[in-house]
Amino acid sequence: MRLGRRSDLPLAGDDSSRFIPWIVALMVYLAALALAGALVASSAVEHWSRNLLGSLTVEIAPTGEADARQRALRTESAIALLLGTPGVAHAAALGEARIAALLSPWLAGAEIAELPLPVLIDVRLEPGAKVDLAALGAQLAAAVPGASVDDHQRWLHGLVALGRSVELVAAIILGLIAAAAAAATVFSTRTALAIHHGVIELLHLIGAQDAYVARQFQAHALRLALAGGIAGLAAAALTILGAQYLTEGGGSGLIPGLALSPWQWAALLLLPLASAVIAMLTARATVLATLARMV
Repeated sequence: MRLGRRSDLPLAGDDSSRFIPWIVALMVYLAALALAGALVASSAVEHWSRNLLGSLTVEIAPTGEADARQRALRTESAIALLLGTPGVAHAAALGEARIAALLSPWLAGAEIAELPLPVLIDVRLEPGAKVDLAALGAQLAAAVPGASVDDHQRWLHGLVALGRSVELVAAIILGLIAAAAAAATVFSTRTALAIHHGVIELLHLIGAQDAYVARQFQAHALRLALAGGIAGLAAAALTILGAQYLTEGGGSGLIPGLALSPWQWAALLLLPLASAVIAMLTARATVLATLARMV
């Protein structure tokens, strides 16, 4: 279909379609933000799963009477026990600078260096390994007083559930936006049909088929929706880039950030085309159904 082909109906000057580009622009803007949120949530779930599955953290609580030598001995004992456990591929203590960096978001303004920091041991399991965490925790507690095991599963399940909920809400929002855009197109098309009823009757008298009339309306709806969709996407892109700029450098190991990958931007670029296709098909179906009832 050629967008610039001549129309036998003066649809371009209709007041009924004046606000369609603005409505579609708003719909695409909201849809782009919802889709971007879903894509960020999906990336976050993948990030959490990749970094937390197959890993453990062993914490050795600080004791007031222990000096640096005792702290080192307790750490070495814990690492030796972990490396001797079947299924454990790697175990290494985190440096104090790394621990302080992990605690800084939660202890803003505090003198972390003056606090009694725990020993944190990063443990990586072999792929597919099954480790009895209860038994491992009991062995560590017996060999190294104050040691405990955190397998991240409680955190991971909660974070993944949150991410999936965001994706579901975004999908519902996208569906509602598409339905609203289709409803606006139906209303506009029916109004235009009523306005140009006389011209349509004349076209029928000279042999024009319903499909020919429908093509006039669908081409008009396609042009309007595509123009509005491009404008809405441009506004959404500026909003997303602004949010990325404001949050740049503010992420943590838990939150991967708001930056979108190239393929995610490509998905957003499809929204104007999708809105135009929805408007075109809705206009065609509305015209054909309305004209069929007029016969």
